Amino acid sequence: MNGNDTSLPHTDRDSPSGSPQGDLDGFLVSLGVAVEPELGELALTHRSWAYEHGGAPHNERLEFLGDSILGQAVTVKLYRDYPELSEGELAKRRAALVSTTALAEVARALGIGAVLKLGRGEDLTGGREKESLLADSVEAIIGAVYLSAGAAEAERFVLRLMETLLVDPDRFTDALDPKTALQQEAARRGLPHPPYDTTGSGPDHDRRYASRVTVDRVTGYGTGTSKKNAELAAARDAVSQLRRR
Repeated sequence: MNGNDTSLPHTDRDSPSGSPQGDLDGFLVSLGVAVEPELGELALTHRSWAYEHGGAPHNERLEFLGDSILGQAVTVKLYRDYPELSEGELAKRRAALVSTTALAEVARALGIGAVLKLGRGEDLTGGREKESLLADSVEAIIGAVYLSAGAAEAERFVLRLMETLLVDPDRFTDALDPKTALQQEAARRGLPHPPYDTTGSGPDHDRRYASRVTVDRVTGYGTGTSKKNAELAAARDAVSQLRRR
């Protein structure tokens, strides 16, 4: 990718998760930036793997760096693109974009889960799908890009990652609390707070949840690795449908 290419980099999400190390080189190339191999590998190394390998380095320092770079790039982008918004509204939009849920979406698009270096226990308990772990890895990769290619390229890289989220019309519609937004929609229609029907399935180490919620003949559906995330997704879906009617 060059500086003008705003497409989201991705990898083959069907790569075998059992042997992530074999996919590392291809993954780093797919990012479209010149990431130093050692930094790229470090960005994908979780502390659980490091612990099982004698206290080897892991990605938490890069995560710390990437978090700052991500926040700055998104803040500047929002400030320039939305001159009419107040400080509070800008802060709300920034928080929606850098949230764990949003960054986990980016991580899944990149195929990060398949190439993470995880400890055996973390791998067996569904670590490759954990939102917090995926989000942290995105930040670590941003940190690796900054150290490898410099500030300007890191900013361009962040904006490429965020492009799809930035143009999502529902992302900033009560994005931080869609359940509250749905309650407000119900109240405007003179309806009680909507109940959620949420069920879990699968083994304890790889539990998946599905939720649905109905308001005014509209049913929202959502899935997630926790009950909370499934219900948030269902609420967001219902709000989006109600506001399009």
